[in-house]
Amino acid sequence: MSMDSVIVLNATYEFLGLIPWKRAMVLLFSGKVEVVKESERVVNTVSDSFRVPAIVRLLKFIRQIYRREVPFSRRNILVRDGYVCQYCGREFSSCDLTVDHIIPRARDGTNEWNNVVASCRGCNMRKGDQTPREAGMRLLRRPFKPTIAEFFTLYLKRKFGVDLAELLSL
Repeated sequence: MSMDSVIVLNATYEFLGLIPWKRAMVLLFSGKVEVVKESERVVNTVSDSFRVPAIVRLLKFIRQIYRREVPFSRRNILVRDGYVCQYCGREFSSCDLTVDHIIPRARDGTNEWNNVVASCRGCNMRKGDQTPREAGMRLLRRPFKPTIAEFFTLYLKRKFGVDLAELLSL
């Protein structure tokens, strides 16, 4: 996860997306957002120091026109699985994990949420072009397609150690 990104919430606390921290500072100083949570990062100017926000909320409601589902991507698979290999259970950084197709692509396995899991390189190589059952391996949990709310909760917990319910009760 990039420490340069800031989470943007709508006025109703719905997740809108990520923006660069510099853009978040511009929105903050122009009075368009309020800080919900600050990050540890500090930006120094000639005359002052400012904490960079981690989460900002728009003061005016923005109507959402984008899709209502989490896009399928490698990064989003890793977030969903908590950067944990779904075979051996060890936690890794982003660059040490791969994605594994439960039903291999060579056997017409698809690139879909329900067929792809985070896997360390060792487990992925051990499984190879087999199903987990054929390789004598077990999945820690069944893969699923997260909703926007589930994904946002997982993302916040991973990046900031914040529970969404906890955040909304502030």
